Amino acid sequence: MKCRLRINNEKINRKMSKQITIGNLTMGGDAPVRVQSMTNTDTMDTKATVEQTLRMVEAGCELVRITAPDVKAAQNLYNIKNELAKHGCFVPLVADIHFNPLAAETAAAIVEKVRVNPGNYTDRNTGKTEFSDQEYRDELEKIGDKMSRLIDICKQHGTAMRIGTNHGSLSERIMSRYGNTPEGMAQSAIEFAEVCRRQNYDKLVFSMKASNVKVMVQSTRLFVDKMHTMGMDYPIHLGVTEAGDAMQGRLKSAIGIGSLLLDGIGDTIRVSLTEDPEAEIPVAYDILQAAGVRITQPEYIACPSCGRTQYNIQEALQRIKAATAQFTGVKIGVMGCIVNGPGEMADADYGYVGSGEGKITLYKGRQVVKRNIDQVDAVEELVKLISESRPTK
Repeated sequence: MKCRLRINNEKINRKMSKQITIGNLTMGGDAPVRVQSMTNTDTMDTKATVEQTLRMVEAGCELVRITAPDVKAAQNLYNIKNELAKHGCFVPLVADIHFNPLAAETAAAIVEKVRVNPGNYTDRNTGKTEFSDQEYRDELEKIGDKMSRLIDICKQHGTAMRIGTNHGSLSERIMSRYGNTPEGMAQSAIEFAEVCRRQNYDKLVFSMKASNVKVMVQSTRLFVDKMHTMGMDYPIHLGVTEAGDAMQGRLKSAIGIGSLLLDGIGDTIRVSLTEDPEAEIPVAYDILQAAGVRITQPEYIACPSCGRTQYNIQEALQRIKAATAQFTGVKIGVMGCIVNGPGEMADADYGYVGSGEGKITLYKGRQVVKRNIDQVDAVEELVKLISESRPTK
């Protein structure tokens, strides 16, 4: 099985961030918004993890995260990486770390990126609920000391790090000042950013994760504002954590991720679904397409139809989508009638508009190209029109 990454033409319109490399992948700057996911296999089961990773990458995943809860799991990332290489797959791997600094240090010498959560990595809870200003500063100094070895290993091996703050896992130190709030999430990440900056390490990505869409969006906006105020421009990872499955999981992810993408924020995304990881990838690309930041397929502008429609528009739309899937980036309007059709599809490159009983008129932009074509022949004529005037991508 050939393991490959699929990268098509992109339209990127977002706030510029620092570009970093993660193995063979660029992130941030003018690089495409990257799509990632996470395995759900036992990391000690090398075969299952490799097979799942291959399926994820085949679906279009560009960065694969694997949990490393202890040192043995972190060490086994070496075997997983080698087995993937035997399949010709060199997708960057991310070690997901929570409570075990030694596992992070082990993984950082093996994989291309590690992910740590400030709230449970070094900023551990002790039962303390109040901190004086001096005690607060002392705790920050301790964090820097505890982080220094991991940072040194990352610098030595060129390993990137994601600092991922999660709603509900903030330290008691942060909770004492800010509560379990978006402000607390943003502040926790900023403090870790400063620790890394003081140690001259900047191969960083940041994320503010929450299952509550409003919290995820607000905390990310706050962090980006704080970061920019302090002269930082690190790449941002977007995702609504524990979004669920089916329609609810997709809608929550689309609203949270999409809102920030439209703000110009975001350099990589994960759609967290309670489904097989490879099911997340098409949803991620659909969100990027809908936000207009990474174009990987055609776009269809289609009316819901009404009593004025004199052809089967639902069937026609499905036939058109099947026949034009190869025209990446092309916008095609499929409209029921000429009353609103030509105006409402004004943003389309090509139009397929009902013009009478069983009759279709084709447009290129706002210009009529062919009138009153029999609907039996209209889809073929549309494909011919696009092929003649625009090369396949």
